[in-house]
Amino acid sequence: MTTDPELEQRAINVIRGLSMDAPHAASSGHQGTAMSLAPAAHVLWTRIMNYDASAPDWADRDRFILSPGHASILLYSLLHLTGFGLTLDDLKDFRQWGSKTPGHPEVGHTTGVEVTTGPLGAGFSNGVGMAIAEESLRARFGADLCDHYTYAFVSDGDLAEGISHEAASLAGHLGLGRLVYIYDDNHVSIDGHTEIALSDDAAGRFRAYGWHVVEAGEIGEDLEAIEAAINEAKAVTDKPSLVIIRTYIGVPSPDHTDDPHAHGYVFKDEQITATKAVMGLPDEPFHIPDDVLAYYRAAGTRGTAFREAQEAKAAASDADKAVYDACIGGTGVGDWAADLPTFEVGESIATRKAGGKAMAAILDSVPGIMGGGADLTGNTGTTIADRGVFSTDDRTGRQLFFGIREHGMGGIMNGMALHGGVIPVGGTFLVFSDYMRGAVRLAALSGAKSIFVWTHDSIGVGEDGPTHQPVEQVAALRAIPNLRVIRPADANESSHAWRIAIENDGPTALIMSRQNLPVLEGTAAGASDKGGYVLNDEGGDPDLVLVSAGSEVHHCVEAAATLRADGKTVRVVSLPCWDLFEAQSDDYRNSVLPAGVPTLAIEAGSSFGWYRWADEVISIETFGSSAPGSRVMTEYGMTPDNIVARANTLLS
Repeated sequence: MTTDPELEQRAINVIRGLSMDAPHAASSGHQGTAMSLAPAAHVLWTRIMNYDASAPDWADRDRFILSPGHASILLYSLLHLTGFGLTLDDLKDFRQWGSKTPGHPEVGHTTGVEVTTGPLGAGFSNGVGMAIAEESLRARFGADLCDHYTYAFVSDGDLAEGISHEAASLAGHLGLGRLVYIYDDNHVSIDGHTEIALSDDAAGRFRAYGWHVVEAGEIGEDLEAIEAAINEAKAVTDKPSLVIIRTYIGVPSPDHTDDPHAHGYVFKDEQITATKAVMGLPDEPFHIPDDVLAYYRAAGTRGTAFREAQEAKAAASDADKAVYDACIGGTGVGDWAADLPTFEVGESIATRKAGGKAMAAILDSVPGIMGGGADLTGNTGTTIADRGVFSTDDRTGRQLFFGIREHGMGGIMNGMALHGGVIPVGGTFLVFSDYMRGAVRLAALSGAKSIFVWTHDSIGVGEDGPTHQPVEQVAALRAIPNLRVIRPADANESSHAWRIAIENDGPTALIMSRQNLPVLEGTAAGASDKGGYVLNDEGGDPDLVLVSAGSEVHHCVEAAATLRADGKTVRVVSLPCWDLFEAQSDDYRNSVLPAGVPTLAIEAGSSFGWYRWADEVISIETFGSSAPGSRVMTEYGMTPDNIVARANTLLS
């Protein structure tokens, strides 16, 4: 696009006006950061990025992430102005019920939003995942199908959060050269200027991580200098880049430039009038001159010809389109589920190992699977053998070593999933899901197709003791909406769990045992698709139902045999996935767990939630102990004998 300094300055001022007007209409929001970042955003969206507003889902578009999601009005203004479908009324409905412009950007809710940001540092880690996905697809299928950049605005708050350290370290180690972050170095936080709590040398820190750093300085209003700094970063292809721009929050307000209060909602009637006067804007809300709108709409479609040319090259590519389409679709090729293994009754195998075998069996037929563990790859069954290791030397590798970075791993996985083309898998011990809960919650909120493999799922971990023995974690994960939590009872349920995870459109948690478990009669049939099913029954109306999930199900089977020998009619129900079971019809659920029949639940963890399914629960309501796993399980009552005793008490 041709540049017209006067028009471009008015265009930037219009963004600044909208950045004050929309939060003022809502009496809520964050104004100052959007105002100070308007010039850098203008440069990115009119001079740098390859995108096409008329085709917002074009697979090879450049990605843009607003990691300081509180400045959402900046992104919404750009999406409206460049023609992504947001209307002026949508801006006027900022932060209102049912609007397309919520307080923080939400992917899937607003066209043009790539990731859900708000919790600081999340967008930073998502961008690293997107850059990994881009590098992987370009190496595997060629630049004709994938050849783009990931850009993000990051803030002081993003860099302060621990997840940014984890993600930045891995990005530098992997040399992700198509990752360009613009650091909004405004020295402002909610409590005051950042100097009250932060004295990091950001440039030195990122150079130590292996990043290319552009210390651009006081160029926040200089469009040519901003463009030059970003282009310098783009030219470095073997390192991620951080472009540091000193900005002043709230600029050009006569009263609140560089004022920490400008972080929030400080621009009201008089302040807006005064600031618009400085910018030469009329004192009217949501003012957008026709020539400014036309300029931005042209920017929004300037990439159309480029997109069409890229799509023509993609169509002519000799890459395996069936494999590529399966990657982009997040699914398998042909009858991929037929490749999943079935295990023989009587075998004894830990579900973490069975899950690893199931994943290994579908690596060719589900070509998008990519990932590994947080320094626990072999322990969690997330080894991707014979497909290479993703590194600076091999971008085609599908094994990804995340290192001891659980929270970063979760955020990176979400970025990979939301980029598309890969199905990210990440493994660690269940107790460490606490470290990554923020990323897991955002996966559920975003609908990111991330597969979290959490192993060593109970006090059965044994000698490592209570620091490594999860008690409350399964219940906490089940409480997250839209997270499909599956705790398989044996190897066959583990195989089915992998099929359910691949078929799921959102995130899945696979909760796996460390210890060996017997393969049970009845689990191979696939009834776990319904979340819960009758595993073991004598027929007729039961006197008692035993219901469980995971490693305690086989104890229920043993206890049922003892109770039946005593003349009782007992049903055993396996309930590996509560939300799938909840999604079934009332008739089905009642056929599995009939009303009025005494029901006893057993799980080696918190009872929280189990009383929706059972009358009584054998559970663990304290932290575990350090001893061999079988001894710990016995001491806490996770045995067939205790189930029999508690069942008789319930029946009496």
